[in-house]
Formats: sequence, C-alpha cells, structure tokens
Amino acid sequence: MEETISLKDIAQTLRKRLMLIALIAAVAVAVSGVISYFILTPVYQASTQILVNQKSNEQATLDPNQIRTNVEMINTYKLIITSPAILDIVVEDLKLKQSTDTLISKITVNSEQNSQVFSLTVQDEDPAQAVKIANAISETFRDEVDEIMEINNVKILSPAVLKDNPSPIKPKPLLNIAIALVVGLMAGIGIAFLLEYLDNTIKTEEDIQNILGLPVLGAIPKISVDDEKAPFSKKAASKRMGSETLES
Repeated sequence: MEETISLKDIAQTLRKRLMLIALIAAVAVAVSGVISYFILTPVYQASTQILVNQKSNEQATLDPNQIRTNVEMINTYKLIITSPAILDIVVEDLKLKQSTDTLISKITVNSEQNSQVFSLTVQDEDPAQAVKIANAISETFRDEVDEIMEINNVKILSPAVLKDNPSPIKPKPLLNIAIALVVGLMAGIGIAFLLEYLDNTIKTEEDIQNILGLPVLGAIPKISVDDEKAPFSKKAASKRMGSETLES
C-alpha cells in the first residue's frame, strides 16, 4: 500500500524535532560567526580607471572604425597589464615580497561593453598596499605599453585613493551568518525527516492499522509505578483504620 504524507504529518514531525532543528541552525550560525569575525582575514580592494587610444597624431579626426578597433583592443590591453612584462617591474619597484604569480591572482581587469575605458582592481589584506599596487601597475602600464604596442595615449582617469575608514570587501559576516542560518535550517529539517523515516517503531493505533492492516480492538493504558502501588496503599490504610477501631 502506498504511503502518503499529509501536511499534518509534516507539521507534527517538525514540531517533534523542533529542538533538534533549532540546535543545528544555532550551531551553524555560531560557527559561521566565529569563522567570519575571528578566523578569516579581511581583504580590501583598490581600483583605477584607464583610457587607452592609439597614437595621438592618428586621432586628429574621429574615425568610427578606429574607435571600434580601440574597443576591440581592450582585451589585448587587459592581457598586457597582467603580464610579467608589467608586473615584474611593479614587484621590483615596490620591493614586494610576493611573486608575480601571487600578484596576478590579486588583480582583476574589467571593461564596459563598447568602451575604451577599463578598470583595474587589486585586492590585498592591507588597504594601503592595495592602493599602492593599483597605482603602480597603472603607471607602469602607461610607461611601458608604448614600447610594447607603440601606443602613447594612455590616461589614468581615476587613480586609486586610500579612504579614511576603508571597509573590507570580504568576508561579509552578516551575509555569511544569513547563509549559515538558511543552510542550518535546511539541514535540520532534512535530518528531522530522515530520523522520522528511520524510526519504524509503532506508537499509535493508526500505526497498527496502517502497518498491519488490522482493526484495533482495544488499548491498554500505560500504568506508572505510583498507580500500581496505589491499591496496596489503600488496603494498608483500611487495615490500619480497622485495627485502630478494634483497639478502641
């Protein structure tokens, strides 16, 4: 016989395992909070914007084809600015203790669609260091790209600036805690239904009817130890009362 689960059964299961679900969610939130606030290292970022054109003497008149070519060249510029030809110079000038490969992993280059401007973003555990690296890469790219591609019209539109109270971009403790809460609730509910599914003990008269398919003729109530002692205590009390009556 195919078993069906009603909304009432689901509500009863959730109510019965409510403490377990709440405990799992609380543990998930606590672990996420501890990791976000005390274990993970804050990471800051700094960004610059760079405009790249062809040689200035070639831009006397606005040529749509030339502008389209400049836009298509953005991907090339993005590769050049993250290449060892630029980053090796930055590592040497700033005397960074990290390798070029490590520096590449901290750099992100993005460009807007149909735009000759692209942005350079650097992430670092030190906000001042992130600003210094971003500006150094932009300036080095401006100075070296002329020799690489014969381009002498590179402008840094907005250099990176160190704010008074910089905020880390990650970790985001509140977001992590919210995600942990949702995951904890889902895990708790899943475990609650799993335990209910694995529990094959018979608890109610309906369980007998559903499992055995037999009608229930009667039920024996549960008798506690105090209930069993009660008749004997009543007999003993009546005997004491009878003996007191005879003595009197």
